[in-house]
Amino acid sequence: MVKLVNQTIFASKIKEKKLFIFTAANICALFGVSAVAVAGLLHRYKKRGFILQIKRGLYAFPDALPSDLYIANKIYSPSYISLEFALAYHGVIPEIVYEITSVTTKATRRFKVKVLGKIFSYRKIKKVAYTGYNIQKLQGISFNIADAEKAFVDENYLRLLSKQKPISRFRKEKINQVRAIQYAELFGNQKLISIIKTTLK
Repeated sequence: MVKLVNQTIFASKIKEKKLFIFTAANICALFGVSAVAVAGLLHRYKKRGFILQIKRGLYAFPDALPSDLYIANKIYSPSYISLEFALAYHGVIPEIVYEITSVTTKATRRFKVKVLGKIFSYRKIKKVAYTGYNIQKLQGISFNIADAEKAFVDENYLRLLSKQKPISRFRKEKINQVRAIQYAELFGNQKLISIIKTTLK
């Protein structure tokens, strides 16, 4: 356990492996020590402020925090950034969105990450519709985010489910109608397809 007591070695080895967010299992594998020993180490490092606990079981270095978008993918997976945050990111809606919104095939969840002062929310969609995202980079680190059309369809689908009105204020020129309709068809919901066609006329 001596080699783990040295914070410099601990940090350099994790950063060398580009583990921007790491778990106890990552530490066990990297240093070949027991889960019990790692639990104690992480607890001590967290108390000292040497590492941050993003959520239960996920840690990062405060001096090497990846972007919120990368963190969003890691907090709850599988997931990709979509809905209002992705629409704002692509310039489809004019509002600034502070909550990092994503979709997932798992149960709907919402996480308040106090150490970051951020809220990450995840809405469930059908597995057959879990597509339409691509890999982008921020600060040299990759993350998954819906393209403009998929974020638009995801948002309107969830609004339809909760009996809310479709998006009305958006930049139509930013959305490819054909692609959006193709994404809408994945949900197998005729009302959604009709909404997409009508709003994009």
